[in-house]
Amino acid sequence: MNASVNEVRQALEWGLIPAVPVPRTREGRIHLQAQESYAGYLADQPIAGAAVWAHTGRGLHMERFERMAVVQQWRAALGASKLLVAGVGALPDPRRLGLAKISQWQQDSLAMATDAIQGGADALLVFPPSLFRELPVAEQDEAIIEYHRELSRLGVPLILFYLYDEAGGIAYSAEVLRALLSLEMTVGIKMATLDSVMTLQDVSALMSEEFPEQLLITGEDRMFGYSLMRGARGALVGLGAAYPNIQHDLMQAYASRNYERFMDLSARVDGYAERTFIRPMDKYILRMLWCLVLSGVIPEEAANDLAGYEMTRQEIDSLHRAIERFRLY
Repeated sequence: MNASVNEVRQALEWGLIPAVPVPRTREGRIHLQAQESYAGYLADQPIAGAAVWAHTGRGLHMERFERMAVVQQWRAALGASKLLVAGVGALPDPRRLGLAKISQWQQDSLAMATDAIQGGADALLVFPPSLFRELPVAEQDEAIIEYHRELSRLGVPLILFYLYDEAGGIAYSAEVLRALLSLEMTVGIKMATLDSVMTLQDVSALMSEEFPEQLLITGEDRMFGYSLMRGARGALVGLGAAYPNIQHDLMQAYASRNYERFMDLSARVDGYAERTFIRPMDKYILRMLWCLVLSGVIPEEAANDLAGYEMTRQEIDSLHRAIERFRLY
């Protein structure tokens, strides 16, 4: 059963949604036993739900049969009481050019959204349509807005996604944000600007002044605590993939105005992020999988990512020290 906009917003308010990776064998296949163990582990944590098919789960790079297996397994693990969010978008077909490529990309994206709904997703996390950079500047804003309108017509709540350029994002102007935040199916917006404090500040100010009913959802792994101070009232983060408990506690401390506890927890969450969300940034997915290995959730043989990164013994030892130092259990 799909949830309404208000139900999703209420569940997300001061709630944590980890963006989950997919344990894989060295050959690249989903490690089914590890996936089952991981889903069971996370479902028992203090989370509001989980996000599949996001960047952390390499959603745009999975085959359709893999995506459907993942969404169905997480739907079953989370049960009816927790949210299931699914990333939606598509990779452009390099064989096509111009408007034909954009048209095919939109069809593929809508098909992925339809699959997510059929798989039981309660909300859709909309990957930024960075392909629209290829359009003339004068046409980009309207294309972004119309794309989100098409997704909203599917009748499932939308979580907007403001992502920094290096990770495949596209800048949303204030006019675009106003249009997207005004859509009936919009729950709020996930911010993942990484190192652009000004962007986070500008968007949070716009929302507090003009859209106070919409949720600012932090995806700011490297400035988690600060983003709460800037008005975030929910979180959808890859950082929560292994140890969501400490981030949950941090959010609850801020919501209850227990600022002494908030400062302590914020320092620990920051320390953890500073060991895991480092360059190469895309390797954070493998680091999260290795955190799960070090916690005994999945076996070492399941800590593999489609990008093909390898962990050195020094990197693994660094993760272990961070887990112990920042008391992440």
